[in-house]
Amino acid sequence: MTGGFSHKISTHSPVSHLQNTIRSSTKEEMDGGGEAATPTTHPAVQPLSFLLGTWKGQGEGGFPTITPFQYFEEVTFSHHPSKPVVAYSQKTWKLKDSGEAQPMHGESGYWRPKPDGTIEVVIAQSTGLVEVQKGTFDAKEKIVALRSELIGNATKVKEISRQFKVVNDELTYVVEMATTVTSLQSHLKASLKKL
Repeated sequence: MTGGFSHKISTHSPVSHLQNTIRSSTKEEMDGGGEAATPTTHPAVQPLSFLLGTWKGQGEGGFPTITPFQYFEEVTFSHHPSKPVVAYSQKTWKLKDSGEAQPMHGESGYWRPKPDGTIEVVIAQSTGLVEVQKGTFDAKEKIVALRSELIGNATKVKEISRQFKVVNDELTYVVEMATTVTSLQSHLKASLKKL
């Protein structure tokens, strides 16, 4: 081919080999084989292993400036043994009168625990708001407490705190929020069970 770029990759090229390796690994992991099925956890993440997995349940929200509401939620904490971080994703739905689930909110980010019991968290919300949080964790009590260091792309939100706790295989959390017109107070709370 002359004068252009070809999108076709040779089946014998290094890129093709890498793509096939990735596909093969992913298939093994999904089929229960390969490294992902091994119950190893990175040593830095081990203290947060009580969070790992997918949790589902219900929550409720409220704030002085909004009408109270209820929602269904799924939270996933995932981890690859080679990385000292936990990937976090959350999505919520409300149930319409027709019985149909309507998406409400989503967020994702990364949690990086430190050996001294502190933790750094970044979260991007579907609303465009971004949180940089710092806090502490207690592996024995299965608690993580976070407070915002920085709230980005927010005109009204000034502070967010989050507390997560696992007791008897139930994950509960409380999110508090402060705005330009309100002090720090309860905004969301939920109770979730591990799938």
